[in-house]
Amino acid sequence: MNLELTDDERAFRDELRTFYTTEIPAEIREKVKHGFTLTREEIVASHRILNANGLAVPNWPVEWGGKDWTPTQRHIWLDEMQLASVPEPLTFNAGMIGPVIAHFGSQEMKERFLSATANLDIWWCQGFSEPDAGSDLAALRTTAVRDGDEYVVNGQKIWTTLAQHADWIFALVRTDPNAPKKQAGISMLLIEMNTPGLTVRPIKLIDGGHEVNEVFFEDVRVPADQLVGEENQGWTYAKFLLSNERTGITGVGRTKVKLALAKEHAAETKVGDGTLLDDPYFAARLAELENELLALELTQMRVVSASTAGKPNPASSVLKLRGSELQQAATEILLDVAGPDSLPF
Repeated sequence: MNLELTDDERAFRDELRTFYTTEIPAEIREKVKHGFTLTREEIVASHRILNANGLAVPNWPVEWGGKDWTPTQRHIWLDEMQLASVPEPLTFNAGMIGPVIAHFGSQEMKERFLSATANLDIWWCQGFSEPDAGSDLAALRTTAVRDGDEYVVNGQKIWTTLAQHADWIFALVRTDPNAPKKQAGISMLLIEMNTPGLTVRPIKLIDGGHEVNEVFFEDVRVPADQLVGEENQGWTYAKFLLSNERTGITGVGRTKVKLALAKEHAAETKVGDGTLLDDPYFAARLAELENELLALELTQMRVVSASTAGKPNPASSVLKLRGSELQQAATEILLDVAGPDSLPF
């Protein structure tokens, strides 16, 4: 295992670092850095800049716009993107349905969708969870009944992120209610959002934001050629989709940006004769979190190193959990730093 970058990898990193900080509009990166919500237009603009330079879908097969990168290069690509506060390529397109179509779709489906998906000419959303099928996803009840050259879809999806922006949805549906195992009777359909009978209803979040939605299907007719792969094989495709990215989910770069902001604001916050950054308790808390983040980063690099050797690494299972915990801890520190500024004067 080698955790040091080679000369070529350092050159690759520097090239990406320069690109991210000069080609992506500064106003977009500033909004990402400070946690502001991007507009649909800003997300599309950033994504298309990446795609025009071959940086939106490097995980795809080369023939469809991907890069023949090593796992280490892919790690550098994402880490530097996060450090520069560049919006990541829309995950529904780049990390979810794109790879599924590339691996399991027909040639006609690939030619119809992949180029538009890579360039965000089509905005996808994910139709998986249902009111009674969240963690037990295979309990889904949305049905698709074959009727000639079409499927008739009825049911409901919930927590559908950014469905209000989407042009298409990739949905898991039950095509065989009599299958011996509930996982065996599931298929994946591609459905245009403006199809008659499809309705999107917003779910308002506690902060007043609109990010997730309910999606209802009432006798929605879907052409049969929009079935991904084979009928009743949707569970296999869903597992592939959910396991496609293993090491890019820690958000180490994003957490580093949050900690840098916390330091910056703490250095400007007066406490007695000094600043909050001089406070021993705060400094110790910050140092502890930085050490924990370093440990996570090294764990991620070990996973990347093992991937390079073609070996699975069980440590990958902790990346998502620990990454989320540290992002939350960094946000809490930022909140504590901002606390005094919320007091009336």
